[in-house]
Amino acid sequence: MLVKIFPILLLAITQAVLPAVHAAPATGLVDAARSQVGVTLSYDPRYERLAYPGGDVPIERGVCTDVVVRAYRKLGADLQVLVHQDMRQAWAVYQKQGRWQMKAPDRNIDHRRVPNLATFFGRHGSSLPVSKDGRNYKPGDIVTWMLPGNLTHIGIVSDRQAGGVPLIIHNIGAGTKEENILFAYPVTGHYRWKVR
Repeated sequence: MLVKIFPILLLAITQAVLPAVHAAPATGLVDAARSQVGVTLSYDPRYERLAYPGGDVPIERGVCTDVVVRAYRKLGADLQVLVHQDMRQAWAVYQKQGRWQMKAPDRNIDHRRVPNLATFFGRHGSSLPVSKDGRNYKPGDIVTWMLPGNLTHIGIVSDRQAGGVPLIIHNIGAGTKEENILFAYPVTGHYRWKVR
C-alpha cells in the first residue's frame, strides 16, 4: 500500500513546491546570463586567438559581449560562428556599422565587438524602438549603450527590477553583474533575438 501511495505523495509535494520556485519565471537567456554572476570576475578586452567554433577566453574574465555570447551558447546558438558567417556574407553592412578599419572578418574577435552584435541582432532579430519607459524592455532583450569616452556597451535585460526599471546583466568592468543601469547611459539600441 505504501509503495502505491508514495509516488502520489511525491507528485503532490513536487507540484506544491515548483510554483514557489518558479514564481518569477525567467527566460532561458536570462538564466544563462545570470549563471555568469560570481563566475566571470574581471574585465579583460585583450585580443586573443580563439578556437573555432566554440572559442572563448577563460570564463573568469571577459568583456560585455562575452556575457551575451556565453548566454546564447547555453541555449545552443554560437554567436562566434553566426556573426562571423554573417559578416562574410554582408561585409559592407558590418563595415558601415563598425568603428575600426578591418580588411576582412576575424573569427577571433568579430563576436566580441558591440557594433557587430548589434548589427547581427538588427539583421536577424527585431530592432525595437529605444524608449525611456522601463516597461518596454522585456526579459531577454538586448540593449546597447554609449558610455563616456565614446565606448560601446551591451547587456541583457533581466526579469528582476528596481523601482519599476529592469535590471541589466552585463560586464562593465568588474565582472558579470546584475545591476540597475538601464538608464544610466544613453541607450543606442534595443534588440530581441530568440534562438529557433
